Amino acid sequence: MDEEANSVELRKTGVENNGFVADQGTDESAISETRRPSQTEANVYAVKLDSFEDSIPLKPYAGMPKEVLLHFSNKPCYKITREILFWLIIIATLAIIAATITIIALSPKCLDWWQRSPIYQVYPKSFRDSDNDGSGDLKGVQEKIDHFVYLDVSTVWIAPFYKSTLKDYRYAVDDFRDVDPSFGTMTDFDNLLAALHDKGIKVIIDLIPNHTSNKHNWFQLSRNSTDKYTDYYIWRNCTDNEGKVTPPNNWVSMYGNSAWEYDDVRRQCYLHQFRKEQPDLNFYNPDVQNEILDIIKFWLEKGVDGFTVDAAKFLLEAEHLRDEPQVDKTQDPTTITSYGELYHDYTTTQVGMHDILRDFRQTMNTYSREPGRYRFMGTESNDQNTVAKTMMYYGNSFIQEADFPLNFYLLNLGRDLSGNSIYDIVNRWMKAMPKGKWPHWMVGSPSNPRIASRVGEDYVNVINMLLLTLPGTPTTYYGEELGMQDNPTANNATDTSGEHNPAEYPEKTPMQWDTSANAGFSEANKTWLPLNQDYEVVNVEVQKTKPDSTLNLYRDLLKLRKNELPLHRGWLCYAWKDNNVFAYVREIDGLNKVFMMVLNFGAKSSVNLKEQIPDLPAQAKIRLSTISANNGKPVDMDNINTERGEGLILEYKTNKPLHNKDKFKDHCFISEKACYSSAFDLLYKNC
Repeated sequence: MDEEANSVELRKTGVENNGFVADQGTDESAISETRRPSQTEANVYAVKLDSFEDSIPLKPYAGMPKEVLLHFSNKPCYKITREILFWLIIIATLAIIAATITIIALSPKCLDWWQRSPIYQVYPKSFRDSDNDGSGDLKGVQEKIDHFVYLDVSTVWIAPFYKSTLKDYRYAVDDFRDVDPSFGTMTDFDNLLAALHDKGIKVIIDLIPNHTSNKHNWFQLSRNSTDKYTDYYIWRNCTDNEGKVTPPNNWVSMYGNSAWEYDDVRRQCYLHQFRKEQPDLNFYNPDVQNEILDIIKFWLEKGVDGFTVDAAKFLLEAEHLRDEPQVDKTQDPTTITSYGELYHDYTTTQVGMHDILRDFRQTMNTYSREPGRYRFMGTESNDQNTVAKTMMYYGNSFIQEADFPLNFYLLNLGRDLSGNSIYDIVNRWMKAMPKGKWPHWMVGSPSNPRIASRVGEDYVNVINMLLLTLPGTPTTYYGEELGMQDNPTANNATDTSGEHNPAEYPEKTPMQWDTSANAGFSEANKTWLPLNQDYEVVNVEVQKTKPDSTLNLYRDLLKLRKNELPLHRGWLCYAWKDNNVFAYVREIDGLNKVFMMVLNFGAKSSVNLKEQIPDLPAQAKIRLSTISANNGKPVDMDNINTERGEGLILEYKTNKPLHNKDKFKDHCFISEKACYSSAFDLLYKNC
């Protein structure tokens, strides 16, 4: 027995490890017979090993036979460890999956591209002239893409450039699928679109569905009663007695006088709610609706990222054609010529109009299925004091319509500017806006005086600070980032193009790029409108070099808005208002960093916010001021001083946010509630 045991040990010690022998080929006959164990030896080895396991001092080693490997793998010390590791991996995998699902379920919706960046509105005729004919064009816009990058704006809205009759600033469209030659070609547009997309910039254009020009092919066919085009426009019988037309009713156009125009060819009157060169389309005709949907598809397939729908409230008119009620019932009906002399109950916001807009939205949704390719839709409808009508364009929780209607109320600011008037405008929108919707703000447009001319140069910077720190999407009209002013001499410009309203020329003067001739806008001998006389001081080139310039403040505001969570998706809470100062807070749950805007829209002032809000800290830091020398300074919250037109962004820390206080319950607003977790550095919504 001892001899057999020793024999096994000898055989064990004599076993040669072939696991590390270099591969000599697969021919088994090449293996030395002396190295090939006999069947008897293998059996003896296995039997003796099993029989005397406790006495054999074996440990795992490299190249061990599978029988030895299986022997050790079944030992409890290895088996239990292996099972523990297996279940730990399973548990960890399930935990990661559960955490991922939880984070997705609890996370608020990410802001979309049209929410993250301001919209920069370009009027191409005045932005940059590439061919030196004195008028801006699409190639010119492409030449200045680096300006959008410098500002860090990622959405550009290009004013109408369609092939058009030269009336109403390209809003009288001859062809919705072509570019007007004065702006270039469709290839120029395609190149501009591609260049903007290469820089990560989205492109919005105008959709003008309410009317065409009277040169449009549809109108020419309709006035001749050709096939389906017969009812593409709104035609009604009327009488023409030696040049004096008796219209079907008392409806008045936006520009005054009758909204009906007699056509000699068809011998009927057609409706035009704007100029007589802009006949209204008949949206009761399904063919017309399909035509507009096809136009939407045409531009979306080109890659356009969204539309603003112009004159949306005018899409439908009452079919009964009753006279609209007079504002002054005692006025002689035959003397009514002004748009403001009637209540427009039958020519705006008719039943069915929102259904048409929802069809537009649904068409855009079919092109929004790719990640990052959501197609934006805004609506233009200035309903003045009836803000509830404007809010209807948001749609509801069941039916999507516009992402937001354009907010024109800040365009009403004038020389009577005050802290109270700003508060009233902001509060009007925020209180009326449906829960969960996204606000919009704009202070300039191609049809309104520039902010510097409207309220004064002293308030340009504080207005920009307001625009870029309110919740929602701001829109900046080109040149507002510089503080450009209107040029009153443009009213006297002789424009041979026939664009009809010289009163709107001052706010359309050429963009001021540098100190060269024509401010870098054009190398022509004459520009389509005269330049503003201050262009040698107010221009991009000069303001880039001045740290305290309007341009650099605009960039600093954008950077702060982009980088600070409370400023782009936090609560808005009103903190103070009086004739001089409007102050509000931007804060977010879970983050103790708070920003308070103290904006002066009147005279030099001092306010005690500590008395109004006792939980405020004694001091705050000026994160950004319209007076750059004040940046970084501390300020006492019981004595906040502001100069005329000065704006302060104060930063402080607190664990007592205003929106949780009963006193401010009706003075705080948020589009979509989100809470910040400092432990995980993420947002969640159930808080």
